[in-house]
Amino acid sequence: MQDNSLRSLIGLAIKNEEEARTFYLGLHDRVEDKLARETLLFLAGEEKAHKEFLEAYLKGEKKFTALGMETPIDYHVAEYAAKPDPKKNMNSSEVYLVAAHREWNSYKFYSGLAEAQPAGEVKDMLLAMANQELKHKEKVEYLYSNTAFPQTSGG
Repeated sequence: MQDNSLRSLIGLAIKNEEEARTFYLGLHDRVEDKLARETLLFLAGEEKAHKEFLEAYLKGEKKFTALGMETPIDYHVAEYAAKPDPKKNMNSSEVYLVAAHREWNSYKFYSGLAEAQPAGEVKDMLLAMANQELKHKEKVEYLYSNTAFPQTSGG
């Protein structure tokens, strides 16, 4: 891969992370539920960390090392549940479902970029980023399931 192509690819990924962080912070400002707000701040922080990693990687300050490739559980909730329209005062389950859709799209973004790369460090890094997004999706789908379908005293 040529250096300009790599810069362009990583620049696109950085933009994606910036947009995700902005999205979560904007949603945070419109949600009242305390736990949902904390989750959105956590996700915004994760996106910021991804952006910082990509910027350092682009500058040659960081070499890619495996980010931990444990396999996340994919509940496939976002794939089958309609995405709520982000609006003021969403309930917490709607917030988590919106976040699950966002993380699923980020997973597809990185997976798609990785598919276009030859075997090597860049492909591995993009697959690791995709895996990170899938782990976020797992977390918010778990939260969605537990808020949308709470356990009752009857089991």
